[in-house]
Amino acid sequence: MNHTGSNPTNLSQITTVAVIPARYASSRLPGKPLVDIAGKPMICWVAERAIAARNVDRVIVATDSEAIVEAVSKLGFDVVMTSESHTSGTDRVAEVARSIPDAKIFVNLQGDEPLISPATIERAVEQMREELSSANGAGIVTTWETIDSFDDLINPDLVKVVVGNDNRAAYFSRSPIPFPRDLIKKHGGFEPAYRHEPDFLKLFRKHTGLYVYRRDVLLAFTQWPQTQLEKIEALEQLRALENGVVIKVIQASSPSTGVDTEQDLDRVRELVDAGNFEPTAVR
Repeated sequence: MNHTGSNPTNLSQITTVAVIPARYASSRLPGKPLVDIAGKPMICWVAERAIAARNVDRVIVATDSEAIVEAVSKLGFDVVMTSESHTSGTDRVAEVARSIPDAKIFVNLQGDEPLISPATIERAVEQMREELSSANGAGIVTTWETIDSFDDLINPDLVKVVVGNDNRAAYFSRSPIPFPRDLIKKHGGFEPAYRHEPDFLKLFRKHTGLYVYRRDVLLAFTQWPQTQLEKIEALEQLRALENGVVIKVIQASSPSTGVDTEQDLDRVRELVDAGNFEPTAVR
């Protein structure tokens, strides 16, 4: 079954909805969506970044937590309660998508990216709009960033992506890929190759967790069973690749700073206090 194509679409009729799935539970940072950053819950920072993206028509926080509903609605953001049975944020986004049949594009924004660039969101949405106008366009658009340290390269929590010449994803992995065979043979391993080759890190790309879905692909994806590669790597985007979905991978406009630990949270707070992030424009 081929899920890579779509009929050309009238772009003037497209509605784009950004959904921010949010669970209260977090193994490493309890209550993560509601942690305070400069007087606002982190999840509201993400919503503001999405609202600032000029080609996003609506922004919705989707959660199973009454506490998140209360905190988000109190600050005037759109929030909906979703099922407690979802096993992933993508499932939560799909539940919202089913309730908005007129929307053609859905953006899955991670609730722990409080400083994500609105320009990155815009760039990914614009790419999907281009894909919709093509009979062989991609079903998913996502983003990549550079890898700036050896620790990041070997960190299994930081996902790497291999991108072909046509900017289509070939594979995602928690391992450093692609494997630079000749450099590894020459230097005897990843770390010595990194130490002796100034451009070594440029061989790799970090995958960042922003997804833009074509509506039909999103709804189909969440009905497919988990695949073997997905289970092995614990990466659900591999389910899409194994089912024939074309994933277009574009470069983010600026680096993101995800929050998984207390140290990450401290870093984001420092950036905010210093004003060292892209401001959002009111629209």
